[in-house]
Amino acid sequence: MSEITADHSYLLRSAAELELTEARRQKAERTKSLGSPIQLTGNAIDIQIRGNYAWIAESAHVAKKIDLETGRTLQIYRGHHAPVTCLAFYDRIPNSGDEKLLITGSWDKTIKIWDTNTKGLISTTAAHDDFVKTLLVVSSVKLLVSSSSDKIVKFWDLTDILEKPPQPAGSVSAHSRPVECIAGIANADGSVTLFTADTMGVLKVWKLEREGGLRPRWRSTLQDTLNHHRTRITEIIYDAGYIWTASSDETVQVVPYPLGSPDQKLIPPLTHPLPVRAILPLALSDLEEPYIVTGYGDVIRLYDVSAPSEPEVLGEIDAHWHDVTALRLWVQKSRTDDGRTRIEPWIISTSLDGTIRRWRFSELHDSKPDNPAGQSKATVIAPTPQPSGDAKDQVEITEEEERELAELMEED
Repeated sequence: MSEITADHSYLLRSAAELELTEARRQKAERTKSLGSPIQLTGNAIDIQIRGNYAWIAESAHVAKKIDLETGRTLQIYRGHHAPVTCLAFYDRIPNSGDEKLLITGSWDKTIKIWDTNTKGLISTTAAHDDFVKTLLVVSSVKLLVSSSSDKIVKFWDLTDILEKPPQPAGSVSAHSRPVECIAGIANADGSVTLFTADTMGVLKVWKLEREGGLRPRWRSTLQDTLNHHRTRITEIIYDAGYIWTASSDETVQVVPYPLGSPDQKLIPPLTHPLPVRAILPLALSDLEEPYIVTGYGDVIRLYDVSAPSEPEVLGEIDAHWHDVTALRLWVQKSRTDDGRTRIEPWIISTSLDGTIRRWRFSELHDSKPDNPAGQSKATVIAPTPQPSGDAKDQVEITEEEERELAELMEED
């Protein structure tokens, strides 16, 4: 490429980025009060709802506990040296269901365990050779599963976790691309069905069986490989005999598993104008309603799937000025003046615009594709990240991960 051509390409890209940046600035002003936003220091990459509290993994190298009613930050967990990408919970008292231990994973390649009573750090484990992407806890069998950009899925034994760090208990390395998300379920016989999905759109199903001995190990057997997505799977949920997945191929797909049951009702692929990062099947929640909430670009969409073969878009909210990263259900419980318990469902969304937003379910249900934020097109911009720090400490990452890092750090 000649120097003139390279300069021309740079100017075109710079002009496009400036145009999109200005569009985002204008949209940020229009949407600044939508969804009662809670402003964060960085961007929320993962979020879990416990009661009236949101626990978030943040790009600003911390995890936080936030009161969803007041928006106040109640606890901050500092110690990671890179964006915190995922979090999970485990019982402090085994089999009690107290979920008092917080587990976090980070782009610093470590897994940390914290006591939520004291905010004290219990242990740090050098877990992977590249970014930790996601965590899964199967409490009933004391199993922690982690996945990474190093393409490896690792198993960790959580026995005696207060006395020693998680102990290596096996791994799988069958993926050829970073493993973006995982899901799993414990079976009655003590085995675990594990789903692993990567950035090429490949989804693998494993049976994990615990082996005896002084050091617990999990033997993995590949059951199936599914290729119903064309590219990166961004979220996966398994429950009630179905695999729910969101993808950068602009679809949400609901696939029965195990395959071939004649009484399973099929939902056709739900297509979107942009990559889908987040899904929330309300049929699997406490609401038990036949709706699916999806997040594509900076838009939240609600589907009615009461007739599975004919899903209907009920409404959309142009909710953020940057990509939605996660969707969760918050069932707010409060006391009325006469002492009764009042229950109200909310949809919680996080975004690369650095906010957590709160939407009454009724607000989303009654919205229209002509949304309250106006006719603004969802936009995606991914400027090239600039290297920082000592070159010898840099990890080689893919072009896709470069874009992801740029987006995460853009608003810090």
